[in-house]
Amino acid sequence: MDFIRNMAIIFIRVFQFTLFARAIMSWFPMSNNAIVSFLYNVTEPLLSPVRKLLFKIPALQRIPIDFSIIAVFLLLDILRILVITS
Repeated sequence: MDFIRNMAIIFIRVFQFTLFARAIMSWFPMSNNAIVSFLYNVTEPLLSPVRKLLFKIPALQRIPIDFSIIAVFLLLDILRILVITS
């Protein structure tokens, strides 16, 4: 059981690092880069539903900042804490 727990924690941390890398890479205009394409392809399936949910909040519709990365990062951190404590 510890192996599964450790692998889940590692997976969550790697995904959080991927989210962080995507956020940093979004500051630089590199549209044809393989690394950027990989980051977008890996993270977009999780970010897209969260982005749609956040867009339903009227106050966030007028702000030109994508909070979905922050929300997913925090949700993954909560999930990691739950895995650690179980």
